[in-house]
Amino acid sequence: MELGLLAKLNGTLVNVATVLAGSLLGILVQSRISPRMRRIITQGVGLVTLYIGFSMAGSLQRAAAGAVDGVILGLLALVTGGLLGELLGLEERLEALGDLLKQRFRGGGGFTEGFVAASLLFCIGPMTLIGSINNGLLGDPTLLLIKATLDGLSSLALAASFGPGVAASALVVLIYQGGLALAAGGLAAALPDPAADPRVLLVTGVGGLMILGLGINLLELTRIRVASFLPALLLAPLFWALAGMLS
Repeated sequence: MELGLLAKLNGTLVNVATVLAGSLLGILVQSRISPRMRRIITQGVGLVTLYIGFSMAGSLQRAAAGAVDGVILGLLALVTGGLLGELLGLEERLEALGDLLKQRFRGGGGFTEGFVAASLLFCIGPMTLIGSINNGLLGDPTLLLIKATLDGLSSLALAASFGPGVAASALVVLIYQGGLALAAGGLAAALPDPAADPRVLLVTGVGGLMILGLGINLLELTRIRVASFLPALLLAPLFWALAGMLS
């Protein structure tokens, strides 16, 4: 029986709602807390983001292709993807989108930074890919509902520091995650067991390294151009396939 549109997208729609609700609560409390308190909130989110990144990056150890270690594949994908992202100006393009939304919704300071950070945090990770496949193919939103809860809490904390830009990331979640859910039929054919597929593990590991970069940015340790590495998520399975052919 063919699933209806709502059945394929219900997890994504709940996710969008929790991001908006969390952002709204964060915006409401933003004016009531001092800059020092907002800073500690951002640092707390940054530390948890580092933990998530480390946990995801560990997937590289299980993503070998023949004799080629998954860490090597991840490095190749990350460096090549980063160079491609720089050539395409992805960081500037994502920031430009944030600035456009900032003007459209008359956002204040930190709007673009919050939009970029939230968009990357909410859309990179295994729950997004596997949860969207399960939702779009089987009508099972379980993973996306768990993700929605986590994203809602994160959006509250981020919005308390950065403001309305975090709410604008709900648009990215809707387009990206919803698109994956609608394309789930084709993805399922290529990934019969996505949770254990080495290509998914490799993408998860590379995404984890990007999440680590995001955590470092939130902690203001240095400035990593995380968006420039986005092509690595597409290149990772390609490098895995090439390594398998050469092994």
